[in-house]
Amino acid sequence: MARSCLSMAICTWISAAALLLLVHHAHCFYLPGVAPEDFQKGDPLNVKVNKLTSTKTQLPYSYYSLSYCRPKSIVDSRENLGEVLRGDRIENSPYVFKMREPQMCNIVCRRTLDAKTAKEFKEKIDDEYRVNMILDNLPLVVPIRRVDQEALPIYQLGFHAGLKGQYSGSKDEKFFIHNHLIFTVKYHKDVQTDSARIVGFEVKPFSVKHEYEGQWNENTRLTTCDPHAKRTVSSSNSPQEVEDKQEVIFTYDVEFEESDVKWASRWDTYLLMNDDQIHWFSIVNSLMIVLFLSGMVAMIMLRTLYRDISKYNELETQEEAQEETGWKLVHADVFRPPSNPDLLCVYVGTGVQFFGMLLVTMMFAVLGFLSPSNRGSLMTAMLLLFAFMGLFAGYSSARLYKMFKGTEWKKISLRTAFLFPGTVFALFFVLNALIWGQKSSGAVPFGTMFVLVLLWFGISVPLVLVGGYVGFKKPAIEDPVKTNKIPRQIPEQAWYMNPIFSILIGGILPFGAVFIELFFILTSIWLNQFYYIFGFLFIVFVILLVTCAEITIVLCYFQLCSEDYLWWWRSYLTSGSSALYLFLYATFYFFTKLEITKPVSGVLYFGYMLIASYAFFVLTGTIGFYACFWFTRLIYSSVKID
Repeated sequence: MARSCLSMAICTWISAAALLLLVHHAHCFYLPGVAPEDFQKGDPLNVKVNKLTSTKTQLPYSYYSLSYCRPKSIVDSRENLGEVLRGDRIENSPYVFKMREPQMCNIVCRRTLDAKTAKEFKEKIDDEYRVNMILDNLPLVVPIRRVDQEALPIYQLGFHAGLKGQYSGSKDEKFFIHNHLIFTVKYHKDVQTDSARIVGFEVKPFSVKHEYEGQWNENTRLTTCDPHAKRTVSSSNSPQEVEDKQEVIFTYDVEFEESDVKWASRWDTYLLMNDDQIHWFSIVNSLMIVLFLSGMVAMIMLRTLYRDISKYNELETQEEAQEETGWKLVHADVFRPPSNPDLLCVYVGTGVQFFGMLLVTMMFAVLGFLSPSNRGSLMTAMLLLFAFMGLFAGYSSARLYKMFKGTEWKKISLRTAFLFPGTVFALFFVLNALIWGQKSSGAVPFGTMFVLVLLWFGISVPLVLVGGYVGFKKPAIEDPVKTNKIPRQIPEQAWYMNPIFSILIGGILPFGAVFIELFFILTSIWLNQFYYIFGFLFIVFVILLVTCAEITIVLCYFQLCSEDYLWWWRSYLTSGSSALYLFLYATFYFFTKLEITKPVSGVLYFGYMLIASYAFFVLTGTIGFYACFWFTRLIYSSVKID
């Protein structure tokens, strides 16, 4: 047993290392939809606008929900289901550049604000909304210099719609709009063909109260920004105030800068973690601690079990057999079906479905197929894989159901197909209704909701039924020992073996294995940052599997030694209780890291984190259950039962 465990551990780490090496060297091919585009001098560059985002409200809005300049016709450029669910609203814009041809003081449009539009701008500026744009699939970023001038700058996605401030000598707070943008397009030039590829898209926003002489017309020249007089905007000393009947003129400059960065590496600056040293140190530290604990647990378990099995197999006389204590004493009850076995089968099947979805998603992500350059691909892949993994959900729940002497496989399959997805969909529908009430672009449209229902009923449910049919047709899993008709009385347990106490203790270690990585995942979701270190996430995922399995086996062993044979549900809840700690940590993160003030935004946060915790419960619970299931079958088949 020790040799096989060691071999499995070595194989796991070799596989993880091989995957990481594959990612490191995967520069020779391009993924579908992210192939490079070459531009000649003078070629048009079409800038697209995306949603307005705020970390204070977590409610995205369409760019054109504010009174910004519009093109003649607005064209939606969304490409997949994931983009819609993320709240992306990618549309064309009036900003059109020409490759490697700098422009100065281009007038986009002139707007006169009314009370309504001024109020909308003020609300968005007050909530610190950022404007997001895209050029050649690269998001617009604002470079912020670090204190250490030699260090690489920090890149923030999008620019603030405006800012709040006070005039000197006044205490009244005013709102100012960023109406002048200085774009910098970085390109990598091919010396042989003279073509270029875009490798960077940056902006510096300014608030400028533009002035001009005479009446406004198409040929009006600004006195505050004039390329002929070489008068440029370099500060926001005379900002554009947002008030009713204020005239706002939107302008922009375009600068082109040659870069040594190659097209294949252009996302590296976006994916650079701001606190990378802390991140790597924390991950390695967590890895070492968990590996040390896992090794200790494995050694204790193997030595104790071998001693127990040897002792039980050496018992010769009936008198000695009657004096035996510990886990062998409950051999005639240990495989007695649990209370509410149908629900256990459903949750185990759902956990298998979720595990399969995560495993395949993680493998594709590690290989680079789900990079941030493919917006929405991660969420789309997870939804599709969850639907297709319904086959394994039906199979595993039906197999377990048949072992419990169940006969109605259709009923158990349908419950597996509807319980978890139905609960999540109902909660998602309520949260979506709240977003609709706020008129946010993050609300999923009716058409997309219909697609989700079609994915559920058209693919997932039939596959669960097929899996259930196949699983039920298989021979029933036979118990290694016979079960008595009359259940054995469970002796009074010590306080530390109380089910609630042991279940809560069991969830601490699995949560401890992931909580550092969880911080970075929550930051990427709620603070609008990129997350792309799937190699380490995969290693943390493996650690989570090992930890859930080991802690459940240890506590299950102690439970059986205390002559308590009700292990079925407790094995599921022991590792599944880590979801409780995940939700508590999410609550701690909400109050310490986020600045959400609106009640609706708070409800959305806790609603989505409740869904995530529920999914984590199903995943970890299933891992713990199967580990304990394998463990009990192994030890009871290893001893001689008279």
